[in-house]
Amino acid sequence: MKDYITIIGGGLAGCEAAYQIAKRKIKVKLYEMKPQKYSPAHHNANLAEIVCSNSFKSNALTNACGLLKEELRRLDSLLIRIADETKVPAGQALAVDREDFAQRVTKEIKENPYIDVIEQEVIEIKEKIKDGIVIIATGPLTSDGLANQIQEITGHNELYFYDAAAPILEKDSIDFEIAFYGDRYHQEKKKEESIEQWKQRLERQERSEQSYINLPMNQEEYEKFWKQLVEAQVITLHEFEKRDIFEGCMPIEIMAKRGIDTLRFGPLKPVGFDDPRTGKRPYALVQLRQDDQQARIYNMVGFQTNLKFAEQKRVFSLIPGLQYAEFVKYGVMHRNTYLNSSQLLDETYQLKTVPNLFFAGQITGVEGYVESISSGLVAALNAGDVFAFGDKKHYFSPYTIIGALANYISTPNTKFQPMNANFGILPQLEENRIKDKKKRYQKLAQRSLENV
Repeated sequence: MKDYITIIGGGLAGCEAAYQIAKRKIKVKLYEMKPQKYSPAHHNANLAEIVCSNSFKSNALTNACGLLKEELRRLDSLLIRIADETKVPAGQALAVDREDFAQRVTKEIKENPYIDVIEQEVIEIKEKIKDGIVIIATGPLTSDGLANQIQEITGHNELYFYDAAAPILEKDSIDFEIAFYGDRYHQEKKKEESIEQWKQRLERQERSEQSYINLPMNQEEYEKFWKQLVEAQVITLHEFEKRDIFEGCMPIEIMAKRGIDTLRFGPLKPVGFDDPRTGKRPYALVQLRQDDQQARIYNMVGFQTNLKFAEQKRVFSLIPGLQYAEFVKYGVMHRNTYLNSSQLLDETYQLKTVPNLFFAGQITGVEGYVESISSGLVAALNAGDVFAFGDKKHYFSPYTIIGALANYISTPNTKFQPMNANFGILPQLEENRIKDKKKRYQKLAQRSLENV
């Protein structure tokens, strides 16, 4: 076994991983292809370059990302410490001076005596994992050469190159005065049933919590929603993101622009359902599909979208039953290389079939700056344990956001898609449901910090 750990990728996850391993006085070889080669989104030679917003989101403990940052502070995260030290005014959010931030991270990493930074693109990884421990943290724009190697190691169907994902929301925020459970055709009123018998049957089905939640719409509601959808603002894609992105999954706003009734014959078709409030078939119907084993979060079926996030909140909240919806993830359509981690990785971000290979960052299916840092920390602690002790594992409690994210990406899921920090992936509180959202989040945060 080599006397060092190899890390490929000098972004947020890779730098956090390098620091955590070096803290244990284990040597690190950190490979970063810049400045020899740049991805289409990168322009700065520094490590830990921030290419999008300079915001690390809210610092409030009643915000899941804020709670995640506090967990990481308590675990001595290098990148969160530097983010705190380079912050700029942004209200309750933690925003950074991106140049200062990247320079500070680069200085700390390059001056660390246990870390050797090698400015070179890595394509061949099979040799490196033969007799050494490797963490791949190359991000959502992993180079084609390395992506091909990852495909060979993990399987050709286990790597995604475009992220076309629908919004995901908390079940507790759905209005069940309007929404109802059930599968298509099982919800229609049978001719021999009275209205009362039919409603009783629906109630029994609802208590069984089937995998779909249904949101019926009348004509006026549908047409109002459709008008706002086709007029909503979309995100402008980079040129490198446009290639082939819409071939397999058309954005719902593009589909809607083909005609006012297009959605009613597509993802919003009402066939097979009756509205429990009227006993009649609705004009249109939106379905939500269970997205986790605990039925805490649901995704909007057929709602892949390129709308701006604020527009998604505004327009999708017009759907009856979603007027109070809490979105834990907005829909996205962009260039994003990521693993089918739910089939490939365990809760330590270790590849199940190759014990000395770990992944970290957005390539694992965690989404966001802080989430990437979290995965880097977890992967590093476990890579360090494998290096020092063989098969020892460092698991985080599922009551923490760190642990819940690791659990989410490693739980088998046939509809796996990238996820950011949110309270919907935490186990529910043991006491009776707290209706006040802020109080509920405070309780979840308190429990989390007790388990870090």
